[in-house]
Amino acid sequence: MLEGLSKKQTPRVMSRICRRGHCSLEGKVVNSSEYVMSQQNVRYEWNETPWRKLEKSSFKLQKRIYRASKCNDIKKMHKLQRLLLKSTSARMLAVRRVTQDNRGKKTAGIDGKANLNQKERLQLACSLDIKGKAKPSRRVWIPKPGKPSERRPLGIPTISCRAKQTLVKMALEPEWEAKFEPNTYGFRCGRSCHDAIKAIFYALCKKSAFILEHVFKLKNELICEA
Repeated sequence: MLEGLSKKQTPRVMSRICRRGHCSLEGKVVNSSEYVMSQQNVRYEWNETPWRKLEKSSFKLQKRIYRASKCNDIKKMHKLQRLLLKSTSARMLAVRRVTQDNRGKKTAGIDGKANLNQKERLQLACSLDIKGKAKPSRRVWIPKPGKPSERRPLGIPTISCRAKQTLVKMALEPEWEAKFEPNTYGFRCGRSCHDAIKAIFYALCKKSAFILEHVFKLKNELICEA
């Protein structure tokens, strides 16, 4: 098929073929699961990591988990979740979020480790595994908002435990996003209390004033009777 093509045309044709499936190092076209597993042996330098490529790879797996959860295909969903937990891209992204992106990146756990250099981040990503027992959290007491005299306890896990939690969150989030109601806003990715207020406002705008007035009158009567 490629014999009649010139040398300049061949790479373009190969790139088009590779877009239809993932190409391994040997040039074979493999499916997504085999491609992700083949990436386990890939090692990056932290400052040369193709983050955009890793984000796309993880997002594709998360979309597949979401679709499997929507279709109630539990077996396929669990298989994809295990695949995501083992993928290099998800582990690298989990470590990056904990050590670079999050606000508490400089907060140390019970082991005293706060700032990790590039080599330590890479080692943590390579050795990240959700199996095993978690380390104890460091407890600190912080003032309550609006009540400076009162304090509440706060548990601070170690960096490795936080990375594991982030990795598990990446696997579980698409599953439950497919099951949650569209009008729930608490502790959901990309949603806030402002979105909830906006939804309430639009819902009230669609109701007639007569119904709202009746509800308010009924509430006032109940308050007077009490």
